[in-house]
Amino acid sequence: MLGKHSGMIDSFLKYLQYEKRVSHNTLLAYQNDLTQFSLFIQQNFRETSVEHADYGLIRAWIVQLVESHIEPPSVNRKIASLRSFYKFLQRQEVIDKDPMLKIKILKTKKKLPSFIKESEINALMDTPKSAFEDTFEGWRNKLILELFYATGMRLSELLMLKENNVDLRNRTIKVLGKRNKERVIPFTASIVSIIEAYRRKRKMVVEKNNHEFFFVTNEGNPCYPMMIYRMVKKYLDENTTVDKRSPHILRHTFATHLLNKGAEINAVKDLLGHTSLAATQVYTHNSMEKLKKVFDQAHPKA
Repeated sequence: MLGKHSGMIDSFLKYLQYEKRVSHNTLLAYQNDLTQFSLFIQQNFRETSVEHADYGLIRAWIVQLVESHIEPPSVNRKIASLRSFYKFLQRQEVIDKDPMLKIKILKTKKKLPSFIKESEINALMDTPKSAFEDTFEGWRNKLILELFYATGMRLSELLMLKENNVDLRNRTIKVLGKRNKERVIPFTASIVSIIEAYRRKRKMVVEKNNHEFFFVTNEGNPCYPMMIYRMVKKYLDENTTVDKRSPHILRHTFATHLLNKGAEINAVKDLLGHTSLAATQVYTHNSMEKLKKVFDQAHPKA
């Protein structure tokens, strides 16, 4: 459900949902941003509609966000939402001039993606008996952690995996990425036996459930985001020293370790499902930091 908005916001959200086919989370983000902007106008500029907001009004909202101590990346996302909305209005010939033309994004500090040390990730993955029980839940949790690290897939992609997406013969997994783009990711031979063990346990759990989702709860229902977050955090708390402990940290780790081992950046881009190389290049900074440390330790003049 999109909720109640001005007519053009509602049309824009339907356009995103049915024509652009954005993910549910992306749609919610746009909805929240535009709803907040609409409320700002209602409270401060009652005679103006969202569709006919001008540069000064939009800038006033951005100033209010900054003064409310909203982080620059969040403000920039809201600016991006407005850019897309007003471009849509122009295409629909609702407005003649784009009020976002002079709006600039805020400067942000570039943060390097966090990742788990190789020694720590190996210690976690290589000790199935001590870290995971020989139960349905144990094998499921181990497989989820292994696939996050072995494929770099997103949480949403893991949750949407179907039974027939996992091809043991070719050792590949087909995932549905952002904007419904499919990609095929290979996995190592070491994971085959874990998948087989999980499938044997899974059969007993999903016998009576009529769905094809690959990862399921103890009751046989499809897994959900918070459950995966809690599980990943639990194992990373116990086995790593990294500050951020989420499924996404395993994606960062996958990309960083590949590049550290000399993987070609375009190949990593394709494996991650990035549309632009710029999104992948952020991981090369971690690799460069590692190279600098090696240089400092080894070079006679360092």
